[in-house]
Amino acid sequence: MSDLARLQEEVRRRDGKVPAMLPAAAYTSEEVLAWERRHVFAGGWTCLGRVDELLTDTQRAVMVGDVAALLTRDGSTVRMFANTCRHRAHELLPEGESSARRSVICPYHAWSYDLAGDLVAAPGYRGEPGFEPAAYSLVELPVAVWQGWVFGHALRPLGDPDVVPFETWLGDLAGIVAPYDPGSLVLADRHSYEIAANWKIVAENYHECYHCPLIHPELCQVTPPTSGDNYDLPGAWVGGSMVLRDGMATMSLTGESGGLPIPGVPPTAVEYVHLLPNLLVSAHPDYVMTHRLVPLAPGRTWIECSWYLVPRPDGTVPDATYAVEFWDLTNRQDWAACESVQRGLGSPHFAPGPFSPNEDAVERFVALVSRAYVGASVHDYRHRDPVG
Repeated sequence: MSDLARLQEEVRRRDGKVPAMLPAAAYTSEEVLAWERRHVFAGGWTCLGRVDELLTDTQRAVMVGDVAALLTRDGSTVRMFANTCRHRAHELLPEGESSARRSVICPYHAWSYDLAGDLVAAPGYRGEPGFEPAAYSLVELPVAVWQGWVFGHALRPLGDPDVVPFETWLGDLAGIVAPYDPGSLVLADRHSYEIAANWKIVAENYHECYHCPLIHPELCQVTPPTSGDNYDLPGAWVGGSMVLRDGMATMSLTGESGGLPIPGVPPTAVEYVHLLPNLLVSAHPDYVMTHRLVPLAPGRTWIECSWYLVPRPDGTVPDATYAVEFWDLTNRQDWAACESVQRGLGSPHFAPGPFSPNEDAVERFVALVSRAYVGASVHDYRHRDPVG
């Protein structure tokens, strides 16, 4: 039996209960990660980055899970297409590259499309009997822009009834994030990391502070590790809040802020939320930090960490060092722990351990991913349908 089949069998055996973390193969198997890239990342709503960074030109080639896609922008209209020419399947742009052209031109035989995906030129086919350009438009895929981020769903074409609408996927998370208005904030700094751990281990670590007293002494100076509550609300997301200690203005090494307060948000709360599969949003009284996860291998993950601040009235951006130095230290403490977990999963003596009461958000995350493995609904975990 394959790793994936054994994992699916274990999920069905659990029958919706999540008594412990997933079996080791969920974190170490090439086959499982290949399935996740296709069905969790390409088949979910994956965060691709910020719209104003991705689409400085009219086109950019991206990967959504394991599916190559092409983003286009025409004014305020953003679309996404399969990155494959309708003639002989050549890529329209190489991954990561952009173009400022007003038309999408295949570099193989010069079939050309407009930014809406319609075929406008096919050299040599003019007047060809039975050739209808409208039948060869690019395959359009679902895309959404929320709070400045672009999200793509690349497994099924636009209009497919099996695609969960982005608003449904987002669920009640929209109302929790809305007061922070991250779409209006400005990028102040960014770090990227490549760590030797599975993407789910990173997410699981993010969702609990059970480990905080041992590995995050600096964090515990500014927020009690047992503060706050986790949410149980509709949507394909997991998360909760924590509370700052008295006298602390934000999460920094001193508890002091070097930025401007975000208007209208609670001055003592920090929100930690994860929109599946790959966007972690940490909202503070004076900045929003995000982690965007991209799995590279079963035991390797690329992480983009960004800090967004309120600009000053003159348009300049405050120095984010106070937030960056705190979270870079905290991130590296977490990455060391995640890498140790990954190594531990390689032991022949590993067996999934039980979740503590303080790990209820981890349990929810594992439940959502488990449901994906067997094709059950992910976006509304509260209304559990059968898992097998």
